[in-house]
Amino acid sequence: MADLKSSPAPAFLRETELRQGIELLFFAYRDFTAGPDHMLERYGFGRAHHRVIYFVGRHPQMNVTELLSILRITKQSLNRVLSQLVRQGFIRQTPGSRDRRQRLLELTEQGVVLERELSENQRGFIARAYREAGPEAVEGFRKVMIDLIAEPADRARFERPKAKG
Repeated sequence: MADLKSSPAPAFLRETELRQGIELLFFAYRDFTAGPDHMLERYGFGRAHHRVIYFVGRHPQMNVTELLSILRITKQSLNRVLSQLVRQGFIRQTPGSRDRRQRLLELTEQGVVLERELSENQRGFIARAYREAGPEAVEGFRKVMIDLIAEPADRARFERPKAKG
């Protein structure tokens, strides 16, 4: 087996390619978030509000601890954002059935409407790129994005069931 450290780096691992990958992520994220950022301004919300609305919408009855685990922000930061979303009627908090100290989160009707509007914009953005790239590129993109996730438990969220047989 060849010693990988002494062999030259493949073209896709060269400095210029890696730096271009970093820049592509910056530019793509900027453009991917631009539409929702504009929509959120109407409510005085920012990207943290968007992330909370998105994940609560995707996982109704999620508790605060689970949300903190996904977002990896401080309790204080989450409480500031969550309090505003609850106060303005986008999220409802209910006590857990087994543990009354637990706060379960779900979107209100108003929250569902906002989440749908924000996600519709981003789904269109992704759909256009996927259509133009084609299925092989989409699968490659998916693999790269999963491999960029540092935490194995977070990566596992995206594993597809293995085919039987």
